Amino acid sequence: MADPIKVYPSRPEKVYFFGTCLIDMFYPDAGMAGIQLLEREGIEVIFPQDQTCCGQPAFTSGYHDEARSVARAQLELFPEDWPIVVPSGSCGGMIRKHYPDLFKDTPDELKAAEVAGRVWELTDFLLNVCHIKLDDLGEPTTVAMHTSCSARREMGVAEVGPALLGQLNNVTLVEQVRAEECCGFGGTFAVRHPEISGAMVEEKVEALVDTGARAFVTTDCGCLMNINGFAEKNRHPIAGKHILSFLWERTNENKGGGL
Repeated sequence: MADPIKVYPSRPEKVYFFGTCLIDMFYPDAGMAGIQLLEREGIEVIFPQDQTCCGQPAFTSGYHDEARSVARAQLELFPEDWPIVVPSGSCGGMIRKHYPDLFKDTPDELKAAEVAGRVWELTDFLLNVCHIKLDDLGEPTTVAMHTSCSARREMGVAEVGPALLGQLNNVTLVEQVRAEECCGFGGTFAVRHPEISGAMVEEKVEALVDTGARAFVTTDCGCLMNINGFAEKNRHPIAGKHILSFLWERTNENKGGGL
């Protein structure tokens, strides 16, 4: 479902920032890190204060009317033609890939398509629009990486995280076996099918631990919450951060370090 050919915009002066529910409620540091990385690149970040959920939980549960109601409230938040950056492949995929179909044959069809066409996953935007260059200020460390299913398959950014980490001279990235497999979160899937989700995250944590790394990064807070939660509960020797937090900490002269 990823775009077969991506046409990146030119480097803008301003962007809209769509923060996502999980960042708002659980991982505000990842949102702030994304904003700080953009601002360090000279881009002004506009955060619409009325933003809420993208509507994905209702959409993936089959409640399309309810999803439209939630999603419709987001359509008016981005009136200028600036790019919309999202620190989540999952929420980014919802807006970019599913809003056009969700609003097809409705009065909001054109607006939804226009908004969807301006949505970019944030790490992809940093690498391929901002052409960010990272100067690693942290101590040597080894990390694994988990890319969410939506980031990989809907937003087509599976290679972006490793490319950004590859700019960090003191970071060694090790690859897990079955890197393309889901962690088992899937939003409401983890609630509706806890046994299946639990088995999937157990395999994912084992794969990460088997790399020998004691730290991992990921592009999505849902995966981060799921993997960290299982690892902590079962006392596995690994812990993770959102990749934006990791990149900011490694390259911020006032807080060099990271995992």
